Amino acid sequence: MAKGPLGFGWMRLPQLSQESTDIDYEQVNQMVDLYLDSGFDYFDTSYVYHDGVSETAIHKCLVSRHPRESFRLASKLPVFTITEENQVEQIFSEQLKKCGVDYFDYYLLHNVNGIFYNQIISQCHMFEHMQKWKEEGKIRHIAFSFHDSADVLDKVLSEHPEVEAVQIALNYIDWDAYFVQAKACYEVIRKHGRQMIVMEPVKGGMLAKVPKEAEKLMKEMHPDASPASWAIRFAAGLDGVLTVLSGMSTLEQVEDNVSFMKDFQPLNDREKEIVTETARLYRMSGIAKTADFTPYEAINPKGISAAAILDCYNSCMLQPVPTFGAEHNYFTSEKAKHGLGKDDVCIPGEVILADGTDATELIHEAEKFLNDSAFAQYDV
Repeated sequence: MAKGPLGFGWMRLPQLSQESTDIDYEQVNQMVDLYLDSGFDYFDTSYVYHDGVSETAIHKCLVSRHPRESFRLASKLPVFTITEENQVEQIFSEQLKKCGVDYFDYYLLHNVNGIFYNQIISQCHMFEHMQKWKEEGKIRHIAFSFHDSADVLDKVLSEHPEVEAVQIALNYIDWDAYFVQAKACYEVIRKHGRQMIVMEPVKGGMLAKVPKEAEKLMKEMHPDASPASWAIRFAAGLDGVLTVLSGMSTLEQVEDNVSFMKDFQPLNDREKEIVTETARLYRMSGIAKTADFTPYEAINPKGISAAAILDCYNSCMLQPVPTFGAEHNYFTSEKAKHGLGKDDVCIPGEVILADGTDATELIHEAEKFLNDSAFAQYDV
């Protein structure tokens, strides 16, 4: 059995209080040491994680305590905060200094979507800056994290052959989701022959606790395996995966993850059936009380179906923090493709299904939530 591709994500570090900058550095030191001692080496941070303190924590807990050649480090340029090109070089230099390194192994544009790609990324020549940094030895590999549909991803990769890896949200809930399109995006990455970095394999912690019926199926097969281990193994077993990022928040989570990834085994056919059933049961337990949104697909007066909106809302409401779900990125991007702004309504009026069911209140509630929680974007 080979060691699995387990990455250490630094978006959800342990804290001493509710303040996101109040990091429990002593516990992080223990987590880093255990992770490295177990034979893993990929760390992922960003300019914006923990309100800017995540990169400082990398310096304090990793770089200052371990040889540079003993780990791979990835960080990201915050596309969504940049308004002028001179910020690109300024922020990158600041990141190197904060992390205490001379180079990043992987450097990513953070949160690429169609809106950002056509506007600020192009206007500020961000890909060109990354190519220059690579030539200067300041980054080893060019990459980006992505939150949009598979057709947009295909366009970006076709136009930028210098990209070596793409980070996408991928888990067994989002595999066939209307907006996230994990399977379709995965297939685009494979088509282009790029490496894949998986984020949100446990979907913000949501898949660490599954419905009771699903947990029973899992325990019958592997009594001591955590639900999170099933989710990470689902992602790690796919071809072309560079690493699967786990946002480990406690020493116990590191212990659990390294326990099953040290001698990694992909899911077998029966285990795949169980995660498929778990996804169905999870959707059924949501606010929409269904795992099948196809009856809503025909309702799409402005190009975005009620099915996609309800699937998105259902998924958000199942997560530990519904307003922080990655889905909000996708909803805003999808609206922009149809010429709709943040506050525009996709499904006005009544929503009556073919069987006569009145779903008006539910759909309007779903769309209002998604609009109110949407992440800021550039102009359509």
